[in-house]
Amino acid sequence: MDPIFLYDTTLRDGTQGENVTFSAEEKLNIAMRLDDIGVQYIEGGWPGSNPRDVAFFDLAKRVKFKQARLAAFGSTRKPGTRPDEDNNLIALLETQTPAVTIFGKSWGLHVEEVMNNTLKENLAMIGDSVAFLKQQDREVIYDAEHFFDGYRNNKDYALQTIAAAISGGADFIVLCDTNGGTLPLEMDSIITEVQKEIINNSADSSQKDAIKLGIHSHNDCGLAVANAITAVHKGAVMVHGTINGYGERCGNADLTAIIPILCLKMERECISGENLKKLKNLSRYVSETANLVPLNSRPFVGKSAFAHKGGIHVSAIMKTPRAYEHMEPKQVGNKRRVLVSDLSGKSNVEYKAKELGVELGKNGFDSSKIASEIKQLEQDGYQFDTADGSFKILLEKFTDQFKPHFKLESFRVTIEKDKDQPCSAHATIKISVGDKKEITAGEGYGPVSALDNALRKALDKFYPDLDTMRLVDFKVRVIDGTRGTAAKVRVLIESRDQNQIWSTMGVSEDIIEASWQALADSFQFKLANQEKLRIENSA
Repeated sequence: MDPIFLYDTTLRDGTQGENVTFSAEEKLNIAMRLDDIGVQYIEGGWPGSNPRDVAFFDLAKRVKFKQARLAAFGSTRKPGTRPDEDNNLIALLETQTPAVTIFGKSWGLHVEEVMNNTLKENLAMIGDSVAFLKQQDREVIYDAEHFFDGYRNNKDYALQTIAAAISGGADFIVLCDTNGGTLPLEMDSIITEVQKEIINNSADSSQKDAIKLGIHSHNDCGLAVANAITAVHKGAVMVHGTINGYGERCGNADLTAIIPILCLKMERECISGENLKKLKNLSRYVSETANLVPLNSRPFVGKSAFAHKGGIHVSAIMKTPRAYEHMEPKQVGNKRRVLVSDLSGKSNVEYKAKELGVELGKNGFDSSKIASEIKQLEQDGYQFDTADGSFKILLEKFTDQFKPHFKLESFRVTIEKDKDQPCSAHATIKISVGDKKEITAGEGYGPVSALDNALRKALDKFYPDLDTMRLVDFKVRVIDGTRGTAAKVRVLIESRDQNQIWSTMGVSEDIIEASWQALADSFQFKLANQEKLRIENSA
C-alpha cells in the first residue's frame, strides 16, 4: 500500500477557529514540533493575507526542517489577471517554500454568485495558476474547495475543475468538504468518479501514477475524521487536518485521532512508532500555546481517553487491560488512569494506591474500608476522580503515612475596595515547619492569590525551589444550590511544574476555607515529590 502523507494546517486553518491565535514565533515553535513527530507537510499560512504569516515565513527561512516540507497557502489568480502579475501568487513564491497549496472553486454557486465570475474563466484560473507555479519548480497541491457541494450541484463542472488542475500539472488533488456536510456513505461513489477522471485526463500512465489524491474535511456534522478515514480507504494518500481539530466553526479533521487510526488500526505507513508516542505531548503543547484548556474526552490523547471509573471495569483491566481498552495507551504517549469515586470498589482503590505509591493495610485501613470512607466523603461533596493530588494525601492520612512538610497555625485574609479602584486582597499567614515558625504577608488580585503569595514567602525560607511550581487552573463548584450563599462549594486547583500536572481539592461552606484546603494540598504534593526526587538523585 502507498504511504500516507500527513498535511498539517494547524498554523493556517486551525487559527481560523474561535479563540485560536498564534504569534509568528509560536507558529514556528509548533512547526518544529510537527516536524519532530514526522508530519510530512506543514502549511505555514497565507502570506498574501496578513503580516503575521509573512513574518512566520521569514523566520522559517532560517530553520532547516528534518523531514517536513513547508507549504505556503493561497488562491488561484484573480479573474482577468496574468499569473506572473498576480500579487497573491508572487507572495507565495517569495516564501521560498518547496511546496505551494492553492485553492480554486469547484461549486458554480461560488463562481457565479459569490465571485461574479464565469465558469469558463474559473477553469482557466485554476489551470493557469497551477501551471505557473509548476514552472517555478514548486510542488503544487491543489485544494478543490467546496468540491463535494459542487459535485452534488453540478457533477460535470466539478470534475472539469479537477481536470483543469491536472492539466496544469498539480502533484496532489485534494478534495475539500469545506462546509463539512458530506456523509461517509457519499465518499465512496464520489471518490471513485474522481479517480476515473484522473485516469481519463492523464496524458500517459506515468502522469496518472504521479497524481495523488488527498482529503480535506471539516467537522460540521461531527464526521471529519470518519470522512478522512473513508477517503483513505478509497485511495486518498494525503490527509489534511489540524492538531486537536482546531478550525473554523466546528473545526477540522483532528490529526490526533487520524494519525493513530492510520498507524494502528489501518496499518498504513504514516509516522514511526517512536514518534507516535509523542502525540499526547504534541496535543497538549498546541493547546497550551493556544491558551485553550485541553479536552479531556479527546480520543487517544485526552486525559480521560483511558480512564476507568466503574469498579467492574477496573477489576477487569487489572487482570487483562484489553477487556476495556482498544489499544495500549503508551502507544500514543498516554497512560491508563483509574478514577476513585462513589462508583468505585476496592479494585479502584488498590490500583490507584499502587499507581500513587501508597502501601495499603496499615492502621487497619484496607482497600474495602477506604472505599467505604470515600463513598461517604463523596456524599459530602468531595470528588476524587478529578483530584489525584488530594487523593494521594488522603490515602497517606488513612494509613498513617502522611508526613506534612508544613502545618498551618493561622491565616487572615482581608479584602479592600475603594470606590474608584478594583478590589485588592492581603493575607497574613503563620506556619510551622518542624519546630520553627514563620509569619509572612502577601497581596494579590484576590484572596486565593494573596494566600498563595503569602504561603510561598513563608515556605521559601525552608524550601527554596518552589518557583518552578505555578497554579494553572482554579475552579469553584456549588454543590447544593438550594442553600443559597450557605451552600457547600468544591474548589479544584490544578498546578504544574516542569515535570508534571496535578490536581487538588477542598470542600467547605466557606469558599476561602475550601480554597485553602486545595492550595495546601497542592504545596504538600509538590514538596513530597521534590523530596522523593532528591532522595532518588542522591542514591
